[in-house]
Amino acid sequence: MANPLVGIFRVKELRERVIFTALMLVVFRIGAVLPIPGINVRELSAYFLSQTNSGNPIVDYLDFFAGGAFSNFSVFMLGIMPYISMSIIMQLLLIVFPSLKKISQEEGGRKKIQGYQRIGTVVVCLIQSFAVTQYAQSISRSVPNLLSIGLVSFTIIAILTVTTGTMFLMWIGEQITRRGIGNGISLLIFAGIVARLPQAIWELIDRVRAGDLNLVFVIVVLVMFVAVVALVVFEQQGQRKIPVNYAKRVVGRKMYGAQNTYIPFKINPSGVIPVIFASSILTFPLQIASTIGGNVAWLAAVSRVLSPRGALYNILYVLLIIFFAYFYTQVSLNPIEIAKNIRENGGSIPGIRTERIEEYLTKILNRIVLPGSLYLALIAVIPTFIQWAFKFPSSISYLMGGTSLLILVGVDLDTMSQVEGLLKMHHHEGLTRRGRLRGRNL
Repeated sequence: MANPLVGIFRVKELRERVIFTALMLVVFRIGAVLPIPGINVRELSAYFLSQTNSGNPIVDYLDFFAGGAFSNFSVFMLGIMPYISMSIIMQLLLIVFPSLKKISQEEGGRKKIQGYQRIGTVVVCLIQSFAVTQYAQSISRSVPNLLSIGLVSFTIIAILTVTTGTMFLMWIGEQITRRGIGNGISLLIFAGIVARLPQAIWELIDRVRAGDLNLVFVIVVLVMFVAVVALVVFEQQGQRKIPVNYAKRVVGRKMYGAQNTYIPFKINPSGVIPVIFASSILTFPLQIASTIGGNVAWLAAVSRVLSPRGALYNILYVLLIIFFAYFYTQVSLNPIEIAKNIRENGGSIPGIRTERIEEYLTKILNRIVLPGSLYLALIAVIPTFIQWAFKFPSSISYLMGGTSLLILVGVDLDTMSQVEGLLKMHHHEGLTRRGRLRGRNL
């Protein structure tokens, strides 16, 4: 087929998946601007406009990854982050408690774990939504007409509405994964970031016209942005191939000949997961501290110390990225299980004794994960560097690197690889004329 984009809509299955995904993302964006009942939207917009130059950096950070839903006080203002936070907690619990891991390995155990995870997500949502009501209460002191109903009524309605909104987003993400294209949860985060692009570009042009930003600095940052994107794509596609030889074996009445294959280890096996996990872990306490900080003095102090622009936040951010890079790699690529599968199938790695395969694979993974995690950490702190060195506003600097850039590139590669796979399954050419897209399930 001459045009692969036309081919997407000529294949019935692919066309239905793309349209379904697009409709679900439209629903997500509608919910991102639909305010919580009891909020005076006009007064809220006026408040955040007055805080443009002296806004709360933590609120700006939360609002960016929610696609503007946080500053709108919408039903989706918490986004999908409570679910991701609970996913991290559940992964840690599976390691800490062997009995819980045993349940997950039983028949139907995975559904039980998912049920526990959903219940935990509701608990996290209730805590974060209560913090949101406290934040609204602190704003209402300077904006008397912000709440159109009583404080108690607003607290109850807001908690129920925001929690329901996050659970509905969870359902949308699962439906996209099942009936659409790409990973649903990742696409929701992707859509929230992309939704902020037009506003960020317009703000950049407006500041250059007003003389607040030097045009030379803008060009330097844009060149840096293109270079980082190229490096991210290169790093996401790179892999280390471990050769594996299988001897002849007899299974039933059939004889299988010797095979030579390889195990592909990504340069960054965990993908963008460490960055998402690290940001989620830091976002949860930061949101509580920043939203309730107006009423509790020590929480206000924590909010100031752990500002996304501060040194302590970025040090913790880097350390968590490295930790989750090792943690998630061990969970997804367990050298013990890989070595066991190789031995059970009569395989061997050239030059490595059979009993030392596990040690060899662990050594290779450790060598790969360390530079990969440091690379992720370097990209993650680029927005802070841009804000500090070039005085860029947060809405623009967050797009120039860090979590947003890694998510944009990673989700795009993963979605394109799935589209290419479906096209080739229906005997069409892929999206690229040369090579092959290697996606990454986020």
